[in-house]
Formats: sequence, C-alpha cells, structure tokens
Amino acid sequence: MSGAAVPLRRLGVFGGSFDPPHRAHNALAHQAVEQLRLDALHIIPTGEAWHKSRVLTAASHRLAMARLAFADLPKVVVDDRETRRRGPSYTVDTLTELAAEEPGVELFLIIGEDQAKSLQSWHRWQAILQLAIICVAARADSSGARGTFNAELLAQTPFQVLNLPPMDVSATDIRHRLANCQNVAPLVFEAVARYIAHHHLYQTA
Repeated sequence: MSGAAVPLRRLGVFGGSFDPPHRAHNALAHQAVEQLRLDALHIIPTGEAWHKSRVLTAASHRLAMARLAFADLPKVVVDDRETRRRGPSYTVDTLTELAAEEPGVELFLIIGEDQAKSLQSWHRWQAILQLAIICVAARADSSGARGTFNAELLAQTPFQVLNLPPMDVSATDIRHRLANCQNVAPLVFEAVARYIAHHHLYQTA
C-alpha cells in the first residue's frame, strides 16, 4: 500500500534592486507568503541590472538593507546569488538554479504590474513561464478599486494575482528625498533608515 503523495514544496522568488528596500516591499513579501501559502520566499537583490540605466548602490549595502527590511518575516530569506554572479542578472538563470537545487519544487515568481507588462521583453521569457507560476502584485487605489493591470497582456500565460493594500511608496521617491535631506522615516523601517544615515547613502556630492 503506497503512502499519500507528498505535496510539492512551494518556493517564492521576489527579485529587485531593493535600492533601498522599503515598507511596500515588506508588505508584498508578507502577502506573498500568506496568499500563496509559500514554504519559503527568497528575496533576491539584483546583481548587474541589465534593464536599468542608472548605477545601483553597491550590492553589499543593498544586501545588508534587505536583511534589515525583511528580518521580521518568517519563511523569508535574503538570497545573494545574483550579486555573486558575474554579468547581467537574468531571472531565468536564477529560476533554473533554484529548480536544480531542489528538484520538484513549485516556483512562484512575484513581479509588479509594470514588470508584467514588459515580461515579453525579458531574456528567455518563454523559459521563465515553463519554470515558474507568475504572480502579479496588483494594488488597489485609495477607493479600493483594482489597479490598472490588464490580464490580456499576458495572453494565455497562467498567472495569479496578489492583492495588495494601497501604498504610495517607491524607491525612486525615497532616493530623491534623501538626496534633498528630507525625512524618509514613514517609508522605510527604522533599522534601514539608520543604516542609510550611517553609511551616507543616496546623498548628493
């Protein structure tokens, strides 16, 4: 008599520059673990961002800030593999590595609405669809209405939607505020704010 089938381990992947990580990143990670019933969620700071024109803050700082920003969340681990990899950071390479490390794992790729709209421009995007279930973070606006994400943009691609509360927070705005000596305490966790101040990050010359 054979035993019951062992359910697949559910592993989430949440990548980004995290320059710096902020409260909305943390909220998304929390919702991903809860809504997708993840066994683990890997936060993966980008190494060399092929799609960004600006130079990212040093990987060592972004990794340190990410560890502070997500320290309160169980099942969440900050994964430094892309910062250790030479050359551009491609999501398909990261997913391939994770699948090889844990055969049979069920991968969930967490992306934002803007990323979903540009998915077909990603390196080997068709392979990504074979490796992971795409989970799109869609925020409601202040009235509670759904965001602008259009499912037709993914054609026949299987995907799931993560429902998020409205949070008007962006790393671009945080960097701008810091460059102009403005307070960012409501937008980032205190430990991250202290780290930024201690290392004089995002200040203009």
